Amino acid sequence: MSHPVLAANGLTPSVIGLWTFDPWIAAPSALTAGIYLRGWLRLHARVPQRFDVGRLATFLGGLAVIAVALESPLHALGGHILQAHMVQHVLLLMLAPPLIWLGAPLLPLLHGLPRRLWGTSIGHLVVSLVRSPSGQWFVYPAVTWALFVGNTWAWHTPALYGYALASEGWHYAQHAGFLATALVFWWPVVQLWPSRPPVSSWAIVLYLILADLQNTILSAWLVFSERLVYPAYEVVPRLWQISAIDDQAAAGAIMWVPGSIAFLLPVVWIVGQALSPQCHRRRPDTSMPGPQQAGDERLSLASRQEGEPW
Repeated sequence: MSHPVLAANGLTPSVIGLWTFDPWIAAPSALTAGIYLRGWLRLHARVPQRFDVGRLATFLGGLAVIAVALESPLHALGGHILQAHMVQHVLLLMLAPPLIWLGAPLLPLLHGLPRRLWGTSIGHLVVSLVRSPSGQWFVYPAVTWALFVGNTWAWHTPALYGYALASEGWHYAQHAGFLATALVFWWPVVQLWPSRPPVSSWAIVLYLILADLQNTILSAWLVFSERLVYPAYEVVPRLWQISAIDDQAAAGAIMWVPGSIAFLLPVVWIVGQALSPQCHRRRPDTSMPGPQQAGDERLSLASRQEGEPW
């Protein structure tokens, strides 16, 4: 991996203040932010209660978290200290994706494109894909959970992790896999329009608890292992006089505690919503739209009146 060379004496290197600004990451992120902002401004003017400043802040915040994970000094330090690499993983797996989905990005991104695109082919294609049986299957909780957990465990095996440390290409593949599978994992939790909840809220609670359980097992493996799981960290210069085995234990704790918070906070929110008096006073007809769904359907009606595909 093309990390900057660190001083052999183990002192804190100057690369701690280095941001990479890789064009393959910065350019798509900036383009996505610009398209979203353009679409959000249009939608905010029409349905401000649905596309408020909070939506904008969470989406741009998610992109900012990705930038911190991939372009901040964490990237340079990740090849030399496992704790930094683990912070990257936590940001990509557990923080950036839910923030992005909480920004309700589908409609703002489509409306941010030129009208000849989002009003015709691309708009129809995206909506039909999300609503199709294959699209619904791809974001079904059992599928997304298996993809997320399988990818996370695979990349934390010593063999694949070693490839990511030794090759910039494998490193990019690792981070792309983390982000992609985390995005599909968090989709059923946030439940984006125009998809419909495939399972009950209580099933999502179990979904998140099981995700936390596997994260706890993986973290404990790193924390309590008496040998170095990733031997590459034994031969690099040590920072802050921390040993490789202590670095590994600290990295496991970083995955353990913030990871559990990320999985269990939505559990608390979902349970609170399910047990709230307002929930029990709702009509038993589950086909009735909630506030977010109703707002999207009003927007869909207004859009169809203007000749748009939804």
